[in-house]
Amino acid sequence: MTTYSATVTVRLKQGVLDPEAQTTKQALERLGFELDSLSSVDQFEIELDAESENSARERVTEMTERLLANPTMHDYEVTLDQR
Repeated sequence: MTTYSATVTVRLKQGVLDPEAQTTKQALERLGFELDSLSSVDQFEIELDAESENSARERVTEMTERLLANPTMHDYEVTLDQR
């Protein structure tokens, strides 16, 4: 078995309202910062043992689709590194 480190980045799909980002953007603008846009993202770091990179990616993708992200409203990206 090999240990893999996965990073899962979850963000709202285009067109889905992001009230957290909107509130933060307004607060930053009140502090004098000029922004074109701001988006909130969640990032998860997962370490796991797997027999292959493909197996690790499949497991992390399943975790993401079952719990970490709602595929109907989120886009996600998985990056994987061997430890």
